[in-house]
Amino acid sequence: MLYKIVQYNPTTKILIWKITESFDEFFSQVILKEKTLERLQSMKSEVHQRAFLSVRKLLQEAGHNDLQLHYDEFGKPHLENETHISITHSFDFSAIILSDENVGIDIELRREKVILIAEKFVDESEFRFLDKEKKEDYVSRLTVIWGIKEAIFKIRNEKGISFKDHIFVAPFEMKDQKTKALLTFANLNIEFDVCFEEIEDYTLVYAFQKGNQ
Repeated sequence: MLYKIVQYNPTTKILIWKITESFDEFFSQVILKEKTLERLQSMKSEVHQRAFLSVRKLLQEAGHNDLQLHYDEFGKPHLENETHISITHSFDFSAIILSDENVGIDIELRREKVILIAEKFVDESEFRFLDKEKKEDYVSRLTVIWGIKEAIFKIRNEKGISFKDHIFVAPFEMKDQKTKALLTFANLNIEFDVCFEEIEDYTLVYAFQKGNQ
């Protein structure tokens, strides 16, 4: 079901879907081009298939459809009308963001296992503003950091970018629901404005690239 629409600004909209429908329900409601149908049929997991179809349903809710959606050689989605789009899904939720700005979106299920992999994606400067003693807050903020880095990677999508070594998140509190981040890679220094919120057991993050690099 359509969970929520966020009109962030006049040219940016976020649509969120809670995946409760069966495969057949989704399949009967969406338009798919032949290439997409082949991709769908190649998926072994019905959970993945339903998430995939929920994204096409969100596209239709936004006034677009699968016929207008294309992926470049790096796997980044594009719409024919040149509106920027980013896509995400995780278990029970999917989301898309549409904007005139260069944007990325990510949704993650909050799980304690993020603590076990934190060293792989969190920089020392980020660990300094995290409190490991406050476990729930620690998991929440780690999940935000992970989501920010995923969203930024979706925007830039350049080979060789390391979450830990190249993307840095400014200090934040969960109540802020926004922060900033920096990508330093090759000759690039790009700033991003970031928003985040918790939806049930999930964390939604979306990032906006500043400037035209």
